[in-house]
Amino acid sequence: MPHLALYTFGVLKSPLADPAPLTRELRDSGEAVYRKISRHPGYLARAAAADRSRGSHFDLDWGAWGAFAVPTWYDKGRTVETAALDATLSLWTDLRPAFDAIYTGLHREALNRRYDWFERTGHPSYVFWWVSDGAIPTWQDGVSRLEHLHDHGSAPHAFTFHHPFAPDGTPTRIKGIGPKSDQVR
Repeated sequence: MPHLALYTFGVLKSPLADPAPLTRELRDSGEAVYRKISRHPGYLARAAAADRSRGSHFDLDWGAWGAFAVPTWYDKGRTVETAALDATLSLWTDLRPAFDAIYTGLHREALNRRYDWFERTGHPSYVFWWVSDGAIPTWQDGVSRLEHLHDHGSAPHAFTFHHPFAPDGTPTRIKGIGPKSDQVR
């Protein structure tokens, strides 16, 4: 059975290493959110570096998730001191569990504060796509899909909650959001 891949990317207003309270608050809330989401039904896995203390996102060993990559529009730093980004790459069983995890609880609270921490870039901040069972998406896959979504809009190759697609490529709907259709997941 296919799994749902999710890539998120945001450009921060200040580098992750910034000691200011607002940046520290983002780091602290992120750790709590990851702990909570990892226990959510439908969550399968996320990219995690082998040793987060050894460098910036770009220097870390991400194992099967591949080398860290960012969209072409990211124009800030790439070192521990200058990187101003937050990115995730995860696998889910389906759209509904991902939606429920993202739009409830701690993650919902963090989303409500996103403009305190993140720049408004005019680019999408997340993208979904289906992968075959056992496949591990890479950071480069996520970047390519996010850029495709920006350039071409939702399609079976790269989509959002508001314009989702089923694993077979047909448009679908998550009850309560997105365009109306006959199919409800």
